[in-house]
Amino acid sequence: MAGGLKSLNAKIFGAPLMALALLSCGGGGGSTPAGGGTGGNPVPAPTPTPAPPGDLFAAPAQESLSVAEVQQIIAQAAAQATSQGDAATIAVTDRVGNVLGVFVMPGARATVAIPGAPNGQDVDIQGLDVPAAGAAIAKAITGAYLSSAGNAFSTRVASQIVQEHFPPSPTTIGLESGPLFGVQFSQLPCSDFSARASDGLIGPKRSPLGLSADPGGFPLYKNGVVVGGIGVAADPDYTFDPNILDVDDDVDEKIALAGTVGFEAPIEIRADRISADGTSLRYTDATYGTLSNVAGASFAGTAGTVAPVTGYNAGAIIAGTAYGAESSGIRPATSTEFSLGGAFVMSDGSGTNRFPIRGGTDGADIGNPITQTEATAILEEAFQVIARSRAQIRRPLDSQAQVTLSLVDTRGQILGIVRSADAPIFGSDVSLQKARTATFFSAPFAANELLAGDLEVPQYVQRVRNFLNDPAALTGTFAFADRSGGNLARPYFPDGEVGTPNGPLSRPIEQFNPFSTGLQSALVLQNLAEHLAFVTGASPSDTARGCTKLPQTAGAPRLGNGIQIFPGSVPVYRGNQLIGGIGVSGDGIDQDDMISFLGLHNAGVRTGTINNAPNDIRADRIVVQVGSRQVRLRYINCPFAPFLDDPSQNVCEGL
Repeated sequence: MAGGLKSLNAKIFGAPLMALALLSCGGGGGSTPAGGGTGGNPVPAPTPTPAPPGDLFAAPAQESLSVAEVQQIIAQAAAQATSQGDAATIAVTDRVGNVLGVFVMPGARATVAIPGAPNGQDVDIQGLDVPAAGAAIAKAITGAYLSSAGNAFSTRVASQIVQEHFPPSPTTIGLESGPLFGVQFSQLPCSDFSARASDGLIGPKRSPLGLSADPGGFPLYKNGVVVGGIGVAADPDYTFDPNILDVDDDVDEKIALAGTVGFEAPIEIRADRISADGTSLRYTDATYGTLSNVAGASFAGTAGTVAPVTGYNAGAIIAGTAYGAESSGIRPATSTEFSLGGAFVMSDGSGTNRFPIRGGTDGADIGNPITQTEATAILEEAFQVIARSRAQIRRPLDSQAQVTLSLVDTRGQILGIVRSADAPIFGSDVSLQKARTATFFSAPFAANELLAGDLEVPQYVQRVRNFLNDPAALTGTFAFADRSGGNLARPYFPDGEVGTPNGPLSRPIEQFNPFSTGLQSALVLQNLAEHLAFVTGASPSDTARGCTKLPQTAGAPRLGNGIQIFPGSVPVYRGNQLIGGIGVSGDGIDQDDMISFLGLHNAGVRTGTINNAPNDIRADRIVVQVGSRQVRLRYINCPFAPFLDDPSQNVCEGL
């Protein structure tokens, strides 16, 4: 697809447009602990609140940002920018992604640049300029969506966990990819799940550029509760940090960190207190002690404009919503909506559950779809596994995992979404992506629907068949979990091993960066172009609610919010018949795998009618010839000693 989005825009809209991209990755590396000095965070990390009697999880306190507080955050960031001699675009969101204000300082650049392909042959959104306001919003949403009362993650953390090696640096080549490889292509502007500004204050809201890994985005906290995020675009690049070993002097990161003064993440839950696979994460390379004294900054005296951003904010400072309140779009489930206490559901802002538990819609296609009783059993059993599971990315140690569960049928229709009380917001959209991805790639229709796709999408079918030496690949002969498809979506196969070929769903490494991952990005390219035209005023119409240009089934796309390529899902079977998929997201990827796999297994034991994929068709039966050796795909990985109430080790073995 030579020419990528530039030529696509010219073809579709008749002229090149400023690009509104989707993902991100930050320009810097390394982290020093932020603490001490101005903004050193006097608020200690809260200890886990015991769940009320009968509940499996405790709900966080309802906190929100007022108009005056949003103005204070912006004024502090702008004061830091002025002290540095920089002009910035500053965005603030609440926890569920409502854009509370976008402030443009005099002289701030209108666009920032996405890096090109390593070999100079740009595809997808590589090498494009994107609106600075879109970049700032994406950074703010990323800080808010990745964080919770148990973990505070910044866009610098996002940069660390989405690249082809983890941790990223010149000396770690040969290690596997980041644990959330591909998460940048979530919260997409075309998502049929994520809300839009026109929907009112309900969330979670979409992001103009997906999740961002460009340093300059942080969560905001009040009384230990995450209430939103701040994002800044001042330097010319919208990129990512390929080297975690150095310490950067990042313009955007300093400005954004100044905005958090008085709203800092508690020290004990910041990312640099959390590790993944034995590697400490990085929260910030800036420190509060190096910032100017911004605490007394006045919004009234700050030069700049509160700017409208089409599709996101009308040009006003507004107050945030409190997560857990009906207006936030995510609230506690009633006993009639879900029987287990401590669960949250997605609401429409007026009291109606957007995704109540129901039976499958695909009876005309498969004959015997998931029943409402079976859907209830899957979600209840998986929820009970969550409550017992030891978290990987939360503080203090031995906290419960906190995730979102999504269940779909073979049409990709949502049969229920349930989350634990303090699960990170990003996992809501991602769990749905995972459920749909596992179902789609396990289905008999996958190849034919990809062959009917737009632009270069059809080519991926033959690439998979050649790579697996299987002319019947993607016709339902094997069951693919997200871990399995993710194996095929890495720029090295096996994952991380330099000198090996790229997986058939990935770009080759010489053309790969996090802005162009392969099939994942190709599927949504036209949607992004359409959204770009809307945001920049070139078109009065936004992209449709529903990603990809694949054929629709019953009037809706099966992959309505795109695909995901890191672990945490399994397909659902009735005997040998595919009937749906369950996706899990919000904690460590092995935890996500285990919750989906064991939840479904336990539901099968409970009902006697549904099951995980039969052993002989799971994707870990697929062996790929790589040079002189054979490499087996993986299906799921379950963590050792995963439970808080049970010392059992290999809990998934033999199931």
